[in-house]
Amino acid sequence: MMGPHAGVDEAGRGPALGPLVVCSLCIPSEDVGFLRGIGARDSKSISPRKRKGVYNKIIEEAGNRNWGLGIVFCEPSRIDGNSINSDLNSLEVNLFAEALELSTGPIPSGSIKVDACDVDESRFGSRLSKILGRRWRDWDIDSKHGMDSMDVVTGAASIIAKVERDSKIYDLSKELGLDLGSGYPSDPKTRLAVDGLVSGELPHDCLRWSWKTVSNAWNEAHGTPIPLRCEDGEIVSQSNLGDWE
Repeated sequence: MMGPHAGVDEAGRGPALGPLVVCSLCIPSEDVGFLRGIGARDSKSISPRKRKGVYNKIIEEAGNRNWGLGIVFCEPSRIDGNSINSDLNSLEVNLFAEALELSTGPIPSGSIKVDACDVDESRFGSRLSKILGRRWRDWDIDSKHGMDSMDVVTGAASIIAKVERDSKIYDLSKELGLDLGSGYPSDPKTRLAVDGLVSGELPHDCLRWSWKTVSNAWNEAHGTPIPLRCEDGEIVSQSNLGDWE
């Protein structure tokens, strides 16, 4: 399909801390070859150093060529608030829609490639189409697992999302004076950092309180269930089952 070509991907779905970052990049179809030429592809397939270099080129050309770029930072507080009455897949559908709205403007039609976050890739695309609504009815949405390795524009979006998240984690590590590691629960550095970040009266804001890694660390440190962080910002204490006996 000719016309604008948008690719959408995320970084940071699984970590126990830091933001989930979603990026939508929208470019004219004739610029797809240029993206290939500067080395854009799935962010996981290139080294951090090369990834940052490609990121810099994409950002520079986005300004020079008037590409549409939408980056959404979903902070842990929003993830936690959403988890009370919804699920992560539903949240990501909304985040993908928000990023697309930021990147495309009033363009009547085009092609959208998304790296599906749902186990059912077609369902993810259908839900995204429904959230976007009638204004997007003439856009063709293609939702697949691993789209970042199949489509160069989605690959470029994955690079931007990954570099932006890594930058946030780097800044947060400096601010806290802690090595946060990758942020993933399997990372020993992250687990050690989480233990320190739950030692206060409340878990640190950078943590995803609804993640099992964090709630278990809190329970180990305090002997009580971790507080709930609601969508409206309210913090609610949870009771031990023993309190009702």
